Formats: sequence, structure tokens, C-alpha cells
Amino acid sequence: MLKQFFSKIPRKSSKSHGGESCRDPVAATPRVTGRANRPNGGSSAIRSNSAKRTSSSAVFPASIVSGIEPLVPFKDVPHAEKMNLFVSKLSLCCVTFDFTDAGKNVVEKDVKRQTLLELVDFVASGSTKFSEPAILAMSRMCAINLFRAFPPPYRSNRGGAGGEIDDDEPVFDPAWSHLQFVYELLLNFINSPCLDAKVAKKYIDHSFISRLLELFDSEDPRERDCLKTILHKVYGKFMVHRPYIRKSINNIFYRFVYETEKHNGIAELLEIFGSIICGFALPLKEEHKIFLWRVLIPLHKPKSMGVYFQQLSYCITQFVEKEPKLASTVIRGLLKYWPITNSQKEVMFLGEVEEILEVINMLEFQRVMVPLFWRISCCINSLHFQVAERALFLWNNDHIVNLIAHNCQVILPIVFPALERNCQGHWSQTVLNLTLNIRKMFIEMDDKLFLSCHSHFKEEEAFSISAAEKRKEAWEQLEHAASLRPVIGNTAVLVCPLTT
Repeated sequence: MLKQFFSKIPRKSSKSHGGESCRDPVAATPRVTGRANRPNGGSSAIRSNSAKRTSSSAVFPASIVSGIEPLVPFKDVPHAEKMNLFVSKLSLCCVTFDFTDAGKNVVEKDVKRQTLLELVDFVASGSTKFSEPAILAMSRMCAINLFRAFPPPYRSNRGGAGGEIDDDEPVFDPAWSHLQFVYELLLNFINSPCLDAKVAKKYIDHSFISRLLELFDSEDPRERDCLKTILHKVYGKFMVHRPYIRKSINNIFYRFVYETEKHNGIAELLEIFGSIICGFALPLKEEHKIFLWRVLIPLHKPKSMGVYFQQLSYCITQFVEKEPKLASTVIRGLLKYWPITNSQKEVMFLGEVEEILEVINMLEFQRVMVPLFWRISCCINSLHFQVAERALFLWNNDHIVNLIAHNCQVILPIVFPALERNCQGHWSQTVLNLTLNIRKMFIEMDDKLFLSCHSHFKEEEAFSISAAEKRKEAWEQLEHAASLRPVIGNTAVLVCPLTT
């Protein structure tokens, strides 16, 4: 039995490959017939291969394997030899293929897929503690299969609005039939109780994490979803890497907001950060507040905000719930980036404002209520019915109505002109009905103040009509004076408008 087993396990090469020691278990290569890619090992395998190697579904290798042979199953070897077989199977999976041609290397692809499935089941079983050579082999195999460059032509003609991707036309990686098992294997490996984080952090290091974050720009939503789960597990397992992960994600956000406005994984990265924010201890550190002001709030600026708005709004709300005094800071930031010509973004901003006002306290509300309701009054008068409706729906929230009622002396004079203009002739009947309901609500709050605002509005309206008539008369006088003075030759005539 043992002779049969050992005859099938690939023998270690006596020669070094790229400075690799012959004792390195990752140097064991699968049986290959024909030409193959034999990646180099060593402690720098991840950095060197991820930097130089571009063989994947996106950038294919210069030479393609023509055949590989399967290794014996785990059940056919004694427990003491299973870790060696695990390393050998990982080495076999380091061979990559061209998946754009479905009829090429069919048998070899199936062998690799079956081997990946075996590895997934073995890691999930949690029967053996992973040795350091096994951890090195795993990190090396993942680096070779996952870390790759996405060539620009792959997405050059898509997402015209600043990286926004059409959800109806997702791009699927042709190599996903293998990549999904590599991701599942990596997830189970990181999540396994048999993995010693103190040993694994030497191989799942900053370089590995950086390359993992680069993959979030993949156009395949399935890949980004797997990356999201894996990075979340890495953040939870390796506490020593947490500051670096936060800093690296921040850099992606900075580059997206201030330079490119093109990235496919912003929503997934924000979802990860939403979970991270939930775990922040109180009081919040200054670095976390800086992240809110310099990253999360400016993320409202890009045109493609709708792609990740739900995750962004969740992160903002988590901050406000953690520390309510940040509510006024957030509202000022929203007013700074408020969209003027994009009605759909304006509707989203109004929805986020409502979420913040639901958790804001009275003191923070009073600090921002004047500029906030000036902006809301503009939205009430919007000719885009969705914007006007969304602004008027704020009065359906009992907590917001309570805040308004306690500050009615300040808020009603600001919004009253907008309400009256809607009543005088907004084209949408729904907007008109909502406006009448809010007028009635203000009358019930303070009828004397309402009458005072109504009187002041009539005076302002009469003054505006009078000023408009004076301007009209002034222009008529200018036109009459110009008609009485003939123009001689090509001499230009300077006409000075009369002051009113």
C-alpha cells in the first residue's frame, strides 16, 4: 500500500529553482506531461509571483500545460502523511489554464477542479493542524491563481458614468469554475480552527492583503462577494493587520473620490467597513472621525454614488448612532456636496437626511436646522415631482415633526414661502395635496405664527410685484429714449439703465 502511494507522490527536485531550497515542501510539483508553468517557491513566492506572473482568466500564461495527473485521495493515506499530500495537491493546483477556450485541456482542467474540491473538503474537515510549510503552500497557490492584472480593454467600454456598472450586464470571469473553489478553499483555510494566526501572519502579510484588495476591482460580482467575505474573516482573524487593512481601504477610497471615480468594488468595501464601524469602541478615536469627514462624506460626490449608496448610508448612520454629536457634522457635509442638477441623487440625499434626523438630538438639530431647511425648502419647490415628494415626506416622520414643532418659530418662516408657491400652482397633484396637509399641520402647531408668516409672505410678494413693475417701466423708458435718438453711421450708443 505504502509503495503504491509513494510511487504516485511527486518527488522533490534535487535542483533549486530560483534560489528555492530542496527542503521546501512547496517545491514538489505535480506530474506534468508536456510544457507547464512551474512557479518558483521560497519565502518571497507571493511577492515575486504576484508581481511577475499574470497568468489567469484575464492575462494568460506564455505556456500552457498539456496534461497533469491526479494524486491519490486523502482517504487512501495514513494520517501522518496527509499534510504532505495536502502540500502536493496545492502544488498541483498551481498550474493554470486558458479558460477562454472551453475545448482546451479539458481533462487537465477537470483534474485540477477535482483536486480543488478535495482540498476544500479536507480543510473543512478540520482534522489536522496546518504546518508552516502547508501555510506557505496555501498562500503561494492562492497568489498564483488569484492575483492577476485586469487589462484595460476588459472594461474599457463599460460603466460610462464614472465607473458605474450596469447591473443588467455583469461581466463574468470565464475561469470562475476554478476560481470559486480557490476562494472557497482560502475562506475555509482562514476560518479553520486548525490555522495558527501567529504563524499564518508571516505569509498572509501586508503584501498578500494588498494584492487581495486589488482584486476588488474585478468586474465579476461573484468574485467581489467572495473577496468581501474573505477580507472580513482576515480582519477578524489577524488583529495585527487591522490598522493596515483600514489604511489600505482608505487609500482606495481616496483614489476613487479624488482621482479616478472608477472602481467596481466600492460597495463591497463599504459593506466591510460597515461591520468594522459596528465594532468601534467608545469614545471614537480621532482617526475614525477623520475617516468620516475625509472619506465617507466626500463619497457622496461621485456620479456613481447610486451603486454604493445603501452601504454608504449605513456607514454614516452607524457613526451617528455611535456618537450622536457627529450628526451636525454629517449634515453640514451633505449640504456641502448637495447635488443641484442631479434629481436622483437629490432624492437619495433626502432619504439619508431623514435617517440622520431620526437619531439626532435636539441640540445638534438646532445647530444645523437653518441651512438644512433652506435646502429642504428648495427641494419642496422642485419641478421634479420625486424630489418635491421626498422632501414633503419628511413630515410623515413623527420624530422629525417633533423636532420641527419645538423649533417652529425658526423653521416655519423658512419653509412657508415654498409651501405657498406650491399651493399657487405646482403641476403635480400629489405634491399639491402633500403641501396642503403640511400647511394644515403648521396651522395646528401655531396658528398665530402661521398667520404672521402668511401676512409677511403677502407683503414680500407685493413688494416683488412692485419691483418687477418698476423694472419693466424703466426698460420701457430706455427703449423709448433710444428710439428718439437716431444712430449716425457706425457709432455705437451706450445706454445706461436707470436705477430703481
